[in-house]
Amino acid sequence: MSLTPLNIGIAAAAVVVLIGYLIYIVVPAWGSYSRLWERLAASFLTLFILVSLLGAGLSIGLSIVYFYDTYA
Repeated sequence: MSLTPLNIGIAAAAVVVLIGYLIYIVVPAWGSYSRLWERLAASFLTLFILVSLLGAGLSIGLSIVYFYDTYA
């Protein structure tokens, strides 16, 4: 499999999203608690935030693609 510019762009976007998720969501959740089990639970619960943000972005992106020819 050869790397196309699309594959590189998707991989770069995934890396940016992962770094942003770790820096802005997981690290503050981890630092809010002192016990290990609380930190692990908070880190696990941040996955719901990640899924909801990805779902919102995906639905906005798909709606732009779907309605592009109607309003362009």
